[in-house]
Amino acid sequence: MKAIQMKEFGGPEVLKEVELSKPAPQSREVLIEIKAIGVNYADTARREGQYVVSTPLPYVPGSEVAGIVAEVGDEVTSVKPGARVVTLIGADNATGYAEYTLADERSIIPVPEGVDFNHAVALPLQGLSAWHVLKTMGRLEEGETVLVHAAAGGVGTIAVQLAKLFGAGKVIATASTEEKRDLAKELGADETVDYTAEGWEQQVLEMTDGKGVDVALEMAGGDIFHKTLSCLAPFGRLVIYGVASGEQPKFYPASLMEKNQSVIGFFLPQIMKKPELLKSSLGQLLAYTQKGELKLIIGGVYPLEEAAHVHSMLQGRKTSGKLILTP
Repeated sequence: MKAIQMKEFGGPEVLKEVELSKPAPQSREVLIEIKAIGVNYADTARREGQYVVSTPLPYVPGSEVAGIVAEVGDEVTSVKPGARVVTLIGADNATGYAEYTLADERSIIPVPEGVDFNHAVALPLQGLSAWHVLKTMGRLEEGETVLVHAAAGGVGTIAVQLAKLFGAGKVIATASTEEKRDLAKELGADETVDYTAEGWEQQVLEMTDGKGVDVALEMAGGDIFHKTLSCLAPFGRLVIYGVASGEQPKFYPASLMEKNQSVIGFFLPQIMKKPELLKSSLGQLLAYTQKGELKLIIGGVYPLEEAAHVHSMLQGRKTSGKLILTP
């Protein structure tokens, strides 16, 4: 089968097209003929050797796939060949940038009628991240105010909508261009801010009558982290789910005491260790999509062999919504 593999860490150029043997499913494994592959910042962090956990080499990136079940292991009972499915592959054995991959039967989610593979694959990583950053870690309550950074990105576009579906009283979205801020408004954001402008955190405070936001989603790191913390309300929760800038901020935990604030980390593979939690939330995301309550923004669909180019675009902040590869 065709795949994209890296044998060293580095820039997009380390991603090379290779031929690998098609894997065979064992026991409770399912072989998926891949139709759509989600591209994520986690993939670029893996490529650069900057991921939260170590990456073994050689490595085929990609943990988010949708496709058709081709074969099943002899102990599989819940899914049959021909089924349309979507899944997250375990981070240690991810082989998503390929024509076929193996997945654990317990992680398989059926794709409902009316949802195509491109839209289905936009949900597992970024949809689940948005869901659990808001609900599980952010503990969002009805009527609270939410700040969503990078609101035109894959997680951001979903988080803006989910915050509203979960009952947020106000959603403040940040993005670097007017076009991206307009998109966030179309998706339900009440207010928008240019986070590249000087003093944007003061704008957020003014939008909340000086109180600050109850839940903030932060994935940039560096100075953005500190400015986000400065506009957090008493009892507010700042959830970190990435460090896109590559800059780890210095942080003094005692600074949280005055306003009873929290800084919380989120790492999706920990959710993957709880199959029922993962399946129930992904199932609800698919239901929202099927009913038209959740709009998924597809930023572009590219051939698998253009993986390096897609990584360059993603890291260059030149896209909105979900980027997808197809074998």
